[in-house]
Amino acid sequence: MKRKTYLYWGLTVFLTVCAILVFYDTVFRRGVLLSLLHALATALRPVLLGAAMAYLLAPAVNLFDRHILSLTGGKAKPLAVRACSILLVWTLVFLALYLLFSILIPQLYRSVVTLVNNAQTYYNTVYAWVYALMEDNPEIAARVTDAANVYWVELRGWFTGTFLPQARQTITIVTSGVLSILVFFRDFVVGLAVSIYLLAKKERSALNSRKLLYSLTSEPVYRQLLAALSKADEIFSGFVRGKLLDSLIIGVLCFIGSTILRLPYAPLISVFVGVTNIIPFFGPFLGAIPSAFLILLVDPLKCLYFIIFVLVLQQLDGNIIGPKILGDSTELPSFWVIVAILIGGRFAGVLGMFLGVPVFACLYAMANHYRDKRLERKGVEGDELFRSNEAVRIYEPGKKE
Repeated sequence: MKRKTYLYWGLTVFLTVCAILVFYDTVFRRGVLLSLLHALATALRPVLLGAAMAYLLAPAVNLFDRHILSLTGGKAKPLAVRACSILLVWTLVFLALYLLFSILIPQLYRSVVTLVNNAQTYYNTVYAWVYALMEDNPEIAARVTDAANVYWVELRGWFTGTFLPQARQTITIVTSGVLSILVFFRDFVVGLAVSIYLLAKKERSALNSRKLLYSLTSEPVYRQLLAALSKADEIFSGFVRGKLLDSLIIGVLCFIGSTILRLPYAPLISVFVGVTNIIPFFGPFLGAIPSAFLILLVDPLKCLYFIIFVLVLQQLDGNIIGPKILGDSTELPSFWVIVAILIGGRFAGVLGMFLGVPVFACLYAMANHYRDKRLERKGVEGDELFRSNEAVRIYEPGKKE
């Protein structure tokens, strides 16, 4: 008995010291643990890519499973049904990608070439606007000149200290671009194989995961963790899949509308609007502002048409398309959506701005669940206690309750 006690306390002290050392190294030193995790994530990138693809395609596989079973009267073997479903899903994915790239890439290439060829004209247009503004407003010209002198010193320091070293790195990366493309295709092929395996074995994998979780925890904790994971899956699946589909629809509608209105660079601005629409709240502005400026350089009247069209499109998305696809998948108030986007973007860039919302939604749901459980233990139900003035009591010295 004493030996077990000593072993328990020795293990506790060892793990505590390890946690303190890891925390100190992560926060105040070189961050060996973070470097190790980054190297591990880089090595497992194909597996993570395959897991993400399997997660996104799982509902489509389930849908084909049900239809094939109904067509065969439930007599088909489960393994054959799953194989047919996976084959059909990936066939549709590759067909959609082929149609998308065969239509979009040539037009996108022509738009980029036209933009590059007209760069000098656009520069002259902007220069003429600025020069006319300076001539008509001498006070503004003086302020701009003073500010330009200050910024010129800072710009020169940034150019020599930051831009040139980064440009050398960029040239090195571009030079090794073929290798990067090969690495991407390698990761994609391995991820494709991983996704097929996970889709084929997803029920068995889920069963083994539940068995492992039950063996490590008590039954009440096991049920609570399953409920939490189910809620997290509901939030992530509803938001991620729904937002990707919503952005694809918005991009297609923007391309159709821009083509009908004969706006310049229709494929390019449609890609801008569709891709940035993935980012909640700020996404429509991030895509519309540079697109509007690009059209303004060509035709100011068409720029006005584009702004009106984007406002109508965003109203359609916010009131009809988005609610139909996303519903209330996150149940996150608008304030916390903004906080999630800002924090996620600060730590993980565009991907963080996209995934920050479902992560915050999971944390928000956990906090609400914990609050409700605590109130339930105190015998409080509903909101009446907190709406009533009786909830606020003034305690005076010597006064008996």
